[in-house]
Amino acid sequence: MTGATPGGDIPGLAIIRIDDPLDFRVAPFRDVRERDLAGREGGFIAEGEVVLNVLARSRLHRARSLLIADKRLEKLAPLIAAFGEDVAVYAAGQTLMDAIAGFHIHRGVLAHGERSAPIAAGDLLASAAPEALVVVLFGIANHDNIGGVFRNAAAFGAAGVLMDPTCCDPLYRKAIRVSVGAALSLPFARLAPDEDAIALLQSHGFTPLALSPAGRTPLKSLVRPQKPAVLIGAEGPGLPPDILARADTISIPMAGAFDSLNVATTSGIVLHHLA
Repeated sequence: MTGATPGGDIPGLAIIRIDDPLDFRVAPFRDVRERDLAGREGGFIAEGEVVLNVLARSRLHRARSLLIADKRLEKLAPLIAAFGEDVAVYAAGQTLMDAIAGFHIHRGVLAHGERSAPIAAGDLLASAAPEALVVVLFGIANHDNIGGVFRNAAAFGAAGVLMDPTCCDPLYRKAIRVSVGAALSLPFARLAPDEDAIALLQSHGFTPLALSPAGRTPLKSLVRPQKPAVLIGAEGPGLPPDILARADTISIPMAGAFDSLNVATTSGIVLHHLA
């Protein structure tokens, strides 16, 4: 390690300057893409000013440290200060920051975050308000879709998101970015492999509404139940047959030969209708 010195030129902020990409203090930010794919053992990487604003206010997850490009320090001083003194703030030139991350960080803003303890699906449902709306996902393996669904769920006031074990990680960096930080502010839980989603929802007073091109009820005719649960499956396979057989099935009528929409688009339309 060489040349890392505390202090900085932003009044009121303790900035630690980094000039060696191998400095152990910025190890969590090294080779971001590869390590994200391998898993971060309770941590995550958040990217961009908008997302970090959400993280600074999140009551679910917290930042461990920040890595900021020198050129962004002055403008981001209020945001940096919002994280508090217990969050280490590292600064580096753009070229060095890119070398640490392993690719060009054009936003110049990264945070290493700590996940909150996992929530049981039943606990999330039990804590929901009397007229809450939840989203339940099955087999969503695309991070763009996960991020888009979380963004829509937050925008339309969902109380949380449940996912089956095959869904991808909503705290993967790209999913967080696509969600515009909603994945950091919206509670989520994973169903256990042997957990009966329909029975669990009904035991907490939720009405399962399963989206399917062959759904019996057109969306425009759907009257909002007191506690709706919107069930969405992966593009192509859709929802599992046993889920469709035990839930109210809802369709979105379309023109011509089209019979399905992108998962995130579907969630937006349905959540808007219910909200």
